[in-house]
Amino acid sequence: MAQEFRSGFVTLVGRPNAGKSSLINAVVGHKVAITSNTAQTTRHRFRAIVTNKDCQMIMVDTPGLHKPHDALGEELNTSAIKAMEDVDVIAFLVDASKPIGRGDEWVANQVAQVRRCRKILVITKCDLVERYVVVEQIEAAEKLGKWDDVVAVSALTDFNVDGFVSAVSRFLPEGPRWFPEDMDTDQPLEVLVAEFVREKILRSYRDEVPHSIGVTANNIEYNRDKDMYVVHALTYVERDSQKGIIIGKGGEALKRVGIEARADLEQLLGCSVYLDLQVRVKKNWRRDLNQIRRFGYGEGN
Repeated sequence: MAQEFRSGFVTLVGRPNAGKSSLINAVVGHKVAITSNTAQTTRHRFRAIVTNKDCQMIMVDTPGLHKPHDALGEELNTSAIKAMEDVDVIAFLVDASKPIGRGDEWVANQVAQVRRCRKILVITKCDLVERYVVVEQIEAAEKLGKWDDVVAVSALTDFNVDGFVSAVSRFLPEGPRWFPEDMDTDQPLEVLVAEFVREKILRSYRDEVPHSIGVTANNIEYNRDKDMYVVHALTYVERDSQKGIIIGKGGEALKRVGIEARADLEQLLGCSVYLDLQVRVKKNWRRDLNQIRRFGYGEGN
């Protein structure tokens, strides 16, 4: 008797920097989600899709759950919590290299309130610690809730990523292919481009500037004759002083961001990219819910 095809949705939740986006990239096999050490790196709730002959798994990446300090933080929390509704599996990620704290407990309580789905505890970044630390972290994290399975992984070294996929797949119901076999994310090209640019800014600057940036890519054109994408992206900051930091002396800082972003975009798109970056000031946009949603961040999108 032929094995029935399984398909369904798994939402990844956890504190900021728990490794959600890195795990998704490892499962997909290439970069679809941006990563950095900065909190609020993930602002979009999006889906990444993995399809094989027996199963289609749709992973929902979410912003890290945290204590919000502005309207943007509140909107990101709402988005992450809403993403746990009507899914087949919730994967709760805990960083093996950091002590379990009240933030993890709060996230676990949010997970516990969701009914009628399977729940997997995932211990991430196992490459950063000794094996005995991983064991201790599992024992501590298991006390935070009731889990249908426990998996330890490292996205960086690809340790047990297949084990995570197998654990999720076992709990998915029989169902159809919701997305085409060759589709690996539901993100529009404009969002992917804007996020890849924002990632390079997050990795290049420190202090308050990364939290204050929003990026849009509203003008993307493909030139068939030159086999080249022409991309115009706008980076928004909240103050004139931040604009100066992003641009840098003689435009060198922004030029470096453009070079790094273009390399990723060319790999993503499979052809040459001309990237035009501009910086504008939009004062206090993180406190304006309408502006947050115009950027495409949070629950409104």
